[in-house]
Amino acid sequence: MSCIRFNTNAQREAMRHDAAALEAGDQAILHLSPPVTESKIARLRLLAAHDRASIRQSVASNLHAPQDLLEALAADRDAAVRGEVAKNEATPPELVATLSRDRDARVRCWAVLNPTLPEERVRELQDDRDAQVARLAGWRIGAAQPA
Repeated sequence: MSCIRFNTNAQREAMRHDAAALEAGDQAILHLSPPVTESKIARLRLLAAHDRASIRQSVASNLHAPQDLLEALAADRDAAVRGEVAKNEATPPELVATLSRDRDARVRCWAVLNPTLPEERVRELQDDRDAQVARLAGWRIGAAQPA
């Protein structure tokens, strides 16, 4: 799906005119994403099996990817794909917790930064064998403390 829009001059003028009548917070309605349809989910399923890891990463980062697809991608052979599942806030907390035990430290880093990872697991990751994971867990625990 492309994020590029090809509007005519008349359409752009109409959007500028209509935007002036909207309150600042309501202007986002001019840029709504299309609804998620069964055909989009079917495309995600096809792309999740693509040979190129970068295509599978794109699916793993999609907030509308079904849970079973995220579970399959969490077991992907490519760490970058697993990392996308770990950072996707739509990934169920239990799956993020599983990915926080991944053999690749980059995946664990993304998991610890996912706000859905249970705090108990974040605390455990402060003792991770990888220094970066441990630092991120410590930062996350510290950031959760009131100032």
